[in-house]
Amino acid sequence: MMRMRGVRGAITVTENEEEAIVEATRTLLEKVVAANDIHEEDVASVFFTSTPELTAAFPARAARDMGWNQVALMGAQEIGASHGIPMCIRILIHWNTDKKLEDVTHIYMRGAESLRADLYPKYRVYIPNEEKKT
Repeated sequence: MMRMRGVRGAITVTENEEEAIVEATRTLLEKVVAANDIHEEDVASVFFTSTPELTAAFPARAARDMGWNQVALMGAQEIGASHGIPMCIRILIHWNTDKKLEDVTHIYMRGAESLRADLYPKYRVYIPNEEKKT
């Protein structure tokens, strides 16, 4: 039975530049999509957030650049919590799938792993080795 599921991801950038924001968001989206076998026609919506210092571009542009022109996209600003990760972009994709909750793979990379370190590896949080912060 197909159900609506949500998959999350986060990534950081090193500079508040349009190219850096769009590239990082695209990298994150591509990894989430590949890890979960997500197809545009199954996506209901994508919610993007970025920390307050990221103002050079809308992260949602990465999805449009990937050809996701029919999907509902929404962007917002994260609160500037003192214990938060700076220069961070987050995504939440809502999509229809037959996957069970425990089969959803969330992606955290480039320093954003600590956002959900409590989930790894129990809930299939994927942290690419080449992106792992050491």
